[in-house]
Amino acid sequence: MKFSIQAKVPGKLARAGTIETAHGIIETPAFIPVGTKATLKALTPEQVRDAVGAQAVLANTYHLYLQPGTEVLKKCGGLHRFMNWSGPTFTDSGGFQAFSLGAAWGKGISKLADRGEATSHMPAVMEENDNTANHAALAKVDDDGVTFKSVIDGSTHHFTPEISMNIQRDIGADIIFAFDECAAPNADRKYQKIAMDRTHEWAKRCLASYDKSQALFGIVQGGRHEDLRRESARTIGAMKLDDGTAFDGFGIGGSFDKGDVGTAVRWVNEELPENKPRHLLGIGEPMDLILAIENGVDTFDCVAPTRIARNGTAYSSQGRLNLANAEFTSDTGPLDPECGCYTCKNYTRCYLAHLCRAKEMLSATLISIHNLYFLVNIVKRLRQAIVEGKFEEVKEEMINRYCRETQHRKE
Repeated sequence: MKFSIQAKVPGKLARAGTIETAHGIIETPAFIPVGTKATLKALTPEQVRDAVGAQAVLANTYHLYLQPGTEVLKKCGGLHRFMNWSGPTFTDSGGFQAFSLGAAWGKGISKLADRGEATSHMPAVMEENDNTANHAALAKVDDDGVTFKSVIDGSTHHFTPEISMNIQRDIGADIIFAFDECAAPNADRKYQKIAMDRTHEWAKRCLASYDKSQALFGIVQGGRHEDLRRESARTIGAMKLDDGTAFDGFGIGGSFDKGDVGTAVRWVNEELPENKPRHLLGIGEPMDLILAIENGVDTFDCVAPTRIARNGTAYSSQGRLNLANAEFTSDTGPLDPECGCYTCKNYTRCYLAHLCRAKEMLSATLISIHNLYFLVNIVKRLRQAIVEGKFEEVKEEMINRYCRETQHRKE
């Protein structure tokens, strides 16, 4: 992998660049759609490439390990051939499942927390005598790794940094991530420090065991605490084995306040080496993309655009639209009159509302195309603005047009 910077925004961390991989070039900043199980739900790879305009996709290590399994992926020639995707690919490490199947399982906890939320509850490690936690959780963390229960059949599996590297080698993505622990946003500072230190130890083990034909990104943790975030960024950014092996890029993981994603990203990117790419894991709302790009993020992934599409919700220049609402049942206008995607060029709001109400599968396809196109092109336009020296002007225009529901967050 080769990363180069094409243009920067004076006085900001924002930059435009390119990531060169064996399967093609990613022009950054770039939004990377998530194909959890080697598929973007309701879309073909050709639609992802041509109708959405995506440059790369990200798949999930934990889910592909469970189904179809790495032996099938190896037999089929790896992720690219398996899913018929010829462009660059990413895989996450499976570390996020330590949070989603552990601390967050059955509790409605997300990576983003409201400022002021209580921070005394620390559910990320399930103690043997904690019957309430053990009853619901499907993941248990210790210093060696994470023990998961399968979401498919309940069978037990153990991931270590070395095992995660081996699985990602077999999947065969161009860019892979180190195994980490993502603590819950409501975990207290003491546990955020434990999770961060554990992530650093696991990072060393990943560096020592990954396949050098892939690019490995180290992950920064530290929760919502500036000192921990900066410490983690300095540690991961400088980490190097005795033979000189270092990370090829960096992932910004963990939990954030809803109101300060941009600030937390800035803490990290002020510390990370400038000459390597930075990926923000699992964040993808329009306002978050804008603020993160301003503060030096190069790539993003998030399941939100396809997930909300399956629930009948669309991004638009008027804010989010819930197509289940009665106001759309006879609306003959396009989904978003300012959008140039396939869906907006060819279908009306009332037709999409009908598909949602009738629970037709096509609704997920058409709204997913629109939502992904919407985010991919927000990021593409910001990239062009950086290259042309118009970032501040375009940023303010986008906030006013696309982020009306969250405009208060730009502070």
